[in-house]
Amino acid sequence: MFDETIQFIQKAFNSKEFLPLHAPVFFGNEKKYLNECIDSTFVSSVGKFVDQFESMVAEYTGAKYAVAVVNGTAALEVALKLVGVDENSEVITQPLTFIATCNAISYCGATPVFVDVDRDSMGLSPTSLLSFLKEKTEQKSGSCYNKLTGKKIAAVVPMHTFGHPCRIDEIASICKQYNVALVEDTAESLGSYYKGKHTGTFGQVSAFSFNGNKTITTGGGGMIITDDETLAKRAKHITTTAKVPHPYEFVHDEIAYNYRLPNINAALGCAQMESLDAILNNKRELALQYEKFFANQPIKFVQEMPDAHASFWLNAVILKDKQERDVFLQATNDAGVMTRPIWQLMTKLGMFKSCQKGDLSNAYWLEERVVNIPSGVRL
Repeated sequence: MFDETIQFIQKAFNSKEFLPLHAPVFFGNEKKYLNECIDSTFVSSVGKFVDQFESMVAEYTGAKYAVAVVNGTAALEVALKLVGVDENSEVITQPLTFIATCNAISYCGATPVFVDVDRDSMGLSPTSLLSFLKEKTEQKSGSCYNKLTGKKIAAVVPMHTFGHPCRIDEIASICKQYNVALVEDTAESLGSYYKGKHTGTFGQVSAFSFNGNKTITTGGGGMIITDDETLAKRAKHITTTAKVPHPYEFVHDEIAYNYRLPNINAALGCAQMESLDAILNNKRELALQYEKFFANQPIKFVQEMPDAHASFWLNAVILKDKQERDVFLQATNDAGVMTRPIWQLMTKLGMFKSCQKGDLSNAYWLEERVVNIPSGVRL
């Protein structure tokens, strides 16, 4: 039934071998920088590559500050803590996301509240957010509180799904109106822009991931970016065990985290950043080929929204219904073309079933139909 699609994907990658969804590529200075790091013996949390990697990401995204950490989940957890998320608060987010979003909220002791996504961006819907805030919250002493639970809504966390920016400018405006901090989950959107601004630069703080399957990788790794100097200094302090600077004494002024990215991982990241434009161009060419092919197919290819420049981290298609989705998944994987469904909604997981939620019609619709197809760099 889907033979033509399978053959096209195999032709696009010039291979009939197993095609992974997204594999890392190393065609730059990775080995050179790793060897330099090893030769220096500074392979742990101190070394020049950490500072260099932070500077490269800050410059690329247009943020004033960047703080490297061990993974994207840790980056998001710290980002939430920076804006005051704690056990007495709630965080509004989307149900259609990777589990890390809600794990990070939970690590802070906070409770997620779910509102719907838009079908075209697959990201948090500003319309649904505004509706929830209008109907379910009230203002007290300059802060936003949930009428039902009495808890403070400390933050809103939209996620830029598969590298497709959501309507982040509208979300930022709503958050400002309702006195709620905006923390962007940019784990999947390095290289994505909305109305000319890089994702992650609309909110107070944001969190990137550099896992092995991301657009660029440090093996594991994450990055916090912000324009707020106070937040940046705080992020650096609490991710490095809250050690007070001193030539030789070990003094720590609070309970904190050992989340600093090792220098050897940062060395890999520096080399990957040097190749980022080439990687993004390669992936965009693939997305354009997919777009052209699926224009003549009954399957819909997920394209960029107006005003959005997507990184196309993972390309996605939308099937007619869940039954057709399952047939497509079976046929492609049987042929050695790796595909996967979008995540199960967070509201269906046992840990978050009881969380407050709005109308999630779009999220349910997408969950039954969206499939990711091979999206890696073609060498």
